[in-house]
Amino acid sequence: MSLTWLIVIIVLVLFFMGIRIVRPTHRGLVERLGKYNRFAKLGFNWIIPLGIENLYQINITEQMVDAEPQEIITNDNLNARVDAQVYFKVKSDEASVKSSQYNVNNYQWQIVNLARTTLRNIIGTLTLKSANSERGKINSELHKTLMEETGSWGIEIVRTELKEIDPPKDVQETMNKVVKAENEKIAAIDFATATETAADGQKRAEIKKAEGIKQARILEAEGEAAAIKLVNEAAEHYFVGNAQVLRKLEAVEKSLQNNAKIVVPANTELVNVIGEMAGFLPLKEKEVKPEPKK
Repeated sequence: MSLTWLIVIIVLVLFFMGIRIVRPTHRGLVERLGKYNRFAKLGFNWIIPLGIENLYQINITEQMVDAEPQEIITNDNLNARVDAQVYFKVKSDEASVKSSQYNVNNYQWQIVNLARTTLRNIIGTLTLKSANSERGKINSELHKTLMEETGSWGIEIVRTELKEIDPPKDVQETMNKVVKAENEKIAAIDFATATETAADGQKRAEIKKAEGIKQARILEAEGEAAAIKLVNEAAEHYFVGNAQVLRKLEAVEKSLQNNAKIVVPANTELVNVIGEMAGFLPLKEKEVKPEPKK
C-alpha cells in the first residue's frame, strides 16, 4: 500500500513539474533531448520534466532596438552623428518562430549591426543637406534593406525611424546663420510687398477721392450754369429794359448773404432802405389827416 502511494506521489510531482503555460504574447518550441520536437500551443502545455524536454518561449509582440549613435562621413566630407530606431516582431507561425531561433543567433543584436552598416552605406552617398531633407527616403531604403536581409530570420521589420542627423557644431552654427539670413530675407520681402500694397491702396484711394471732388465740382458748375440760365431767362422775360435794376438786386443779394449789417435811420421804412439800395423809388408815407374838431 505504501508503494502505491509512493508511485502516485512521484507521478503527481512529475506531472506538476512538467506543466508549462504559454501566454498569448508568446509562442513556444519544445525540444526533446536537444532536438526540436513540436510547437507549443497557447495556454496549458505539458513536457517531460527532468531535462528530457524543454520549452522555449519566444516573444511575438512588436519590439524596438536602438541602432546607437555613430559618426558617418557624408558625400561632402562632413561628419554627421546619426541615430536610428528599428521596430520589428517575430512572426507568430511555427516556421517563423523556428527560424528566429535556429537560423540566426541573437536576432536583436544582428538587427542593430545590420541597421548601422546600412545607414553608413546610404548616408555616405548623400550630402549633409540632402540627408536632412530626404529622411523619408533614407527610412524607406533602410526598411527595404532590413526586410531583404532578415527574410530568413522569421521576423518582420515593422518600420524604421531616424532619430537624428546632427552635423558638427561649427557646421550647425553656420547652417543656423544661413537659415536665419534666409528667414530675414523672406521677412524683408514680405514687409516690402505689404508696404507696396498699402501705398498702392492709398494711391487708389486718393485717385478715387480726387475723382469724387472733380465730379462734385462738375455737378456744382452744371448746377450754377443751370441757375444762371434760369435767371437770364427770367430777366429777359420780366426785366426787359431793367438790366441796371437787376444788377442792383444781385448786389443787394450778395451783400445780405454774409450777414452784412445795415444801419437804418430812425423813422425810416425798411422797405424804402432796401428799395433805395436796389434802385427803386421810396414808398410815400401816408398822410395822416387831422381829425375834425367837434
